[in-house]
Amino acid sequence: MLNLRHVEVFHAIMRTGSITGAAESLNVTQPAVSAVLKHFESRLQMSLFDRVNGRLRPTPEAEALLPDVAEIFNRLEAVERLSRDLAGGLRGSLSVAATSPLANGLLARAVASFLHDRPHARIAIQALGSPVVLERVINREADIGVSYEPVISAYVETEVLSSGSIACVLKDSHPLAALESISPHDLMPYPIITYLPQALLRPYVDKAMSDAGVALNITVGVGLSITGIMLAFNGAGIALVEPDLLRELPLPGLVSRPLIPRVEFKSLLMINRSAPRSQLMLDFIDHVRELAGEGGMAKVIG
Repeated sequence: MLNLRHVEVFHAIMRTGSITGAAESLNVTQPAVSAVLKHFESRLQMSLFDRVNGRLRPTPEAEALLPDVAEIFNRLEAVERLSRDLAGGLRGSLSVAATSPLANGLLARAVASFLHDRPHARIAIQALGSPVVLERVINREADIGVSYEPVISAYVETEVLSSGSIACVLKDSHPLAALESISPHDLMPYPIITYLPQALLRPYVDKAMSDAGVALNITVGVGLSITGIMLAFNGAGIALVEPDLLRELPLPGLVSRPLIPRVEFKSLLMINRSAPRSQLMLDFIDHVRELAGEGGMAKVIG
């Protein structure tokens, strides 16, 4: 059977025009090249070169073989380039699952800047609820997950990526917009938009109001921060939500004011403990850490 060494020697002779040139290009001896060529011709049961005045002249059969042989080496060069790019984190594909505010805020910025120098890389972002983000990472349907705490699973490693807080999003014409910060008691007379009882961040809101001894007039419950922000934009009330999306996409006439005392929580980056980690994935994680302001190796907490 033919093997790659046969093809390599043939290609080298066709490129250089001689046994000597082929030996030099392959860094082997002339007798070794001659032996491989002789074996190749024997396998093919035809001559590939005529010996004319001490030189090799390709036969018509050799000329007919050359395009396909050259294509083999073009593909090998492409594989070599691809392997270098993969090793350098310049190519490959990556799937990221994240809660909506993080997918549309931090991660959108991270992906855009990361791909600037990696035009051949491919990244898929899934904006999901936090429990679904965890599920996707556990099932290896996503390489990386980013969601709000808590994340409890023996199947994933987690690290603190950034900190966030609940804020009041309201029309700039609202009476409370004149305040630098807003307290739970300030909210009591007004209709409030906040997370549904089953939403991950709702317990943070409930605890803050309970600690302040305040019962809010919650008129609309939402599953996503962006829904609350858009309801506030349309005048449905004050949205008590995580305000990152408003910072990313400012809406005219809408402002954010901090809630005091602060209601803080952390966003976590998670990866499956047993899943393989490509160089592209490791580079992207470092890039997200840098944008999140953590830098270097973040603290592993699970």
